[in-house]
Amino acid sequence: MKSSSQTLSTGAVSAVVSAQGDVPAASWGRLLASSVRAAVVVMLVGGIAYPLFTTGVAQALFPHAANGSLIERNGQTVGSALIGQQFDGARYFHGRPSATTAPDPAKEGASIATPYNAGLSGASNQGATHKDLADAVAQRVAQYRADNGLAPDVAVPVDAVTASASGLDPHISVANAQLQLQRVAQARGLNADQVHTLMNGATESRTLGLLGEPRVNVLRLNLALDDLTQQPAARKE
Repeated sequence: MKSSSQTLSTGAVSAVVSAQGDVPAASWGRLLASSVRAAVVVMLVGGIAYPLFTTGVAQALFPHAANGSLIERNGQTVGSALIGQQFDGARYFHGRPSATTAPDPAKEGASIATPYNAGLSGASNQGATHKDLADAVAQRVAQYRADNGLAPDVAVPVDAVTASASGLDPHISVANAQLQLQRVAQARGLNADQVHTLMNGATESRTLGLLGEPRVNVLRLNLALDDLTQQPAARKE
């Protein structure tokens, strides 16, 4: 009886092991088919339907923003309201400093300063105690005061001497623009009230009335100045 019982138990165990071994093999086809179906559904919904839907809504409701907030003059795109540009000279409002770089063509693996390089957005990542940053800020403060005819004790707005995290900030603070206003007006032969009116037109309010501070779009302001004086913008991009 004992031997017969052991034989029966051994046979039952073998049957169970055999059955368990057959389950994965039998379900591979169903598992593969369901995986393919799930992948196709995700691709159709997340990769095609959803992007098409959001693109359609954006184009219908916010076409200008959806296409990059591009600014055109005489049928040509001169920039984006979202991307800053480098402006030089007394006739233009100057934007926030940019710490973006680009590969050095003369030395492999090295980089060179390339302000407002939209293809390589970024900051210097230098901390507040970094000597190079402190020296750069001090130099910018002195240059800003000299350019705008300011006294040595006049406070300089922080956005006039420090770069943004992206290096592509298209705005400056209202205080920064006001300190540059007299220089620009004098260089263009305009009175301060004319330039101030244009500055107000290029000033954007807080986002949703709550976020951030009022700021001046430098590209829009400089283009408005050029439209007023009918002279092309001499800028480096």
